[in-house]
Amino acid sequence: MSVTDSPAARLQALFEGHRLTPTQRRIAHSMVRRAADVPFLSSVELAELAGVSQPSVTRFAVALGFDGYPALRRHLREAAPAGQPPEPASYNAYQQAVEAEIANLRHLAEALADPRPVHKAGRVLAASRPLPVLGLRAAASQAYGFAYFAGKVHPDVRLLNEGGTMIYDRIDAAVRAGASALLCFALPRHPREVVDALAHARTAGLTVVTVADSAFAPVAAHSDVLLPAAVGTGLAFDTACAPMLLGRVLLEAMCDGLPDAQARLEEFDTRAAARGLFVE
Repeated sequence: MSVTDSPAARLQALFEGHRLTPTQRRIAHSMVRRAADVPFLSSVELAELAGVSQPSVTRFAVALGFDGYPALRRHLREAAPAGQPPEPASYNAYQQAVEAEIANLRHLAEALADPRPVHKAGRVLAASRPLPVLGLRAAASQAYGFAYFAGKVHPDVRLLNEGGTMIYDRIDAAVRAGASALLCFALPRHPREVVDALAHARTAGLTVVTVADSAFAPVAAHSDVLLPAAVGTGLAFDTACAPMLLGRVLLEAMCDGLPDAQARLEEFDTRAAARGLFVE
């Protein structure tokens, strides 16, 4: 299956060019996350999935140009390759969570068939001195992991993983020091202060690159380059394997834009060996 033939890609194409309300973006987000199942869901089931009312689903379908939700669902079924509806789950809850993450990784692989957005983001981040990396609450660990590895190849990485008014001061300080871009990891539930911080960063002149759970995430409006990777929702707390992997892919692309990246890695390995930093 090609990128343009994937269920998620077909939905993204369907939504493009439409001005959606926050509630409608929530429905669109839920549909993309369950792209393979959506053609077989009733309006009530989709409403429950998105956490909205059934009339909201109807209004959403009309906003896309259909007479109602049945017409939208019929369109999705006709556009999908011939096949059978999804079989009932035969795994336990833990296995279903793993299978969902595997599906998220497959969707990410399909999206990366076009590497141009990642290449563009890598060049933008590599050129920024310093490079601020923002991630709060659920996304703090993603930001920390990226900053940890990026610090081995980039001369000045600044981790922003604590909220509050100080975050604006740290963004301003990075701009004064010469920063031209900011990388943000944004995962649900999306803190309002992340959205506000990105708006401030763009006002300050930074190019914002964001790894988010969806192209319809609240941070999208404040991002110059948005790279989506879905999270898993089958457990009590969301799982973020795809965003983590996308962060590593972005790190690889950034290394391609740093001509001395390999030399810096070799220098680190030499120092680590001299200090006995790691157990062999």
